[in-house]
Amino acid sequence: MAGAFDELKWRGLIHSNTESVPELLATGSRKIYNGFDATADSLHVGHMVPLLALARLQRFGHVPFALAGGGTSMIGDPSGRMDERLLLSHEEIEVNIAAIKRQLAHFLDFEVKSNPARLINNADWLLSLNLIDFLRDTGKHFTVNYMIAKDSVRARLEREEGLSFTEFSYMLLQSYDFLYLYDNFGITLQTGGSDQWGNITAGAELIRRTRGKSVGALVYPLITKSDGTKFGKTASGAVWLSAERTSPYRFYQFWFNTDDRDVINYLKFFTWLDAQTIAELETAVSEKPEQREAQRRLAREMTRIVHDETALGKAEQASQVLFGGEVAGLTGAEVADIFADVPSGEISVEKLKGDGLPLTELLAATGTVASKGEARRAIEGGGVYLNNRRVFDPAARATAADAIDGKFLVLRHGRKNYRLVRVLEN
Repeated sequence: MAGAFDELKWRGLIHSNTESVPELLATGSRKIYNGFDATADSLHVGHMVPLLALARLQRFGHVPFALAGGGTSMIGDPSGRMDERLLLSHEEIEVNIAAIKRQLAHFLDFEVKSNPARLINNADWLLSLNLIDFLRDTGKHFTVNYMIAKDSVRARLEREEGLSFTEFSYMLLQSYDFLYLYDNFGITLQTGGSDQWGNITAGAELIRRTRGKSVGALVYPLITKSDGTKFGKTASGAVWLSAERTSPYRFYQFWFNTDDRDVINYLKFFTWLDAQTIAELETAVSEKPEQREAQRRLAREMTRIVHDETALGKAEQASQVLFGGEVAGLTGAEVADIFADVPSGEISVEKLKGDGLPLTELLAATGTVASKGEARRAIEGGGVYLNNRRVFDPAARATAADAIDGKFLVLRHGRKNYRLVRVLEN
């Protein structure tokens, strides 16, 4: 057990901790929990630091509890937010929890006999709380002065919109969670992002006051990017762990596009690679940054962890398509995803039936080249590709059989001048 805290430390994953945590992790198997809100039907990459940290602690023999916030998600955590969350119904939250549970199994081992992971839902005890009893037994241990001194509360009070009493009560509920889990499961350590420090230490203080016992608090750094933009966000929005929300191709690209200044830290935070391997990749970044070896390794590791080997293979194939890689075998949805940012055009499927449409006409009509004459010259010069296969015959025609999934044609003139042609039904 002695190496668990050191493992987190060398990876740069320790932001703050109570004094007892190193010894706590070094003496026997501990029960540890981390909360995850249930405000969406998928976790996103921002959840991966605490989630992987739980998995690391499990590998050192500790027992991880993933707490789904079925109860607290009905309130909304003000931490790290400048506005109030939309309140969800109990039914919506239950659907979200079921989806999140499937994702947790990619990281945590629920089957191992010695220290299996557990998923618990705080709705099981919070929804049945009696308000008067809760205020008498829990609320009396918190002064308003203590609560408004916490960063998550103070930041909101300084804004014109303020903070609703609903959100203000969140700290009490999370503190009660820690007390309940201590009493009923023997959990002695809570972890989370650094924005949760106030809530977690409030729970530890509640246990000290009511039970006379010391428990631990450990928080991880919130991930930032060197270019100042928010980690986990792209032009199209958040990067989700769900393949339905963020395709494996887009997920792979997110990691592959990591800045040189960030990639080594991300390898430490998010992968299982050891210190020597990461040091070698750091040398590669320094000496041959143009090869992007570290980024490629990061993208491969993360896509394999979150999805699987098959999804990784498809993502890598898709990533090569824009550089002339094989299109065959990709679905229409994958092609649309890959070429979402390139110019597009449309054509009726009727024009592709039978003998089809002269490729010169299609190239000109979609703006891939300026005219049919230029299209002919480009084909004769070997610079035209249909579905990334070079066309040599100026008389070639595009037919319905060429359409990928019956929906798309991919045209290319030269190395990078792509057009995605959508094939429309009548």
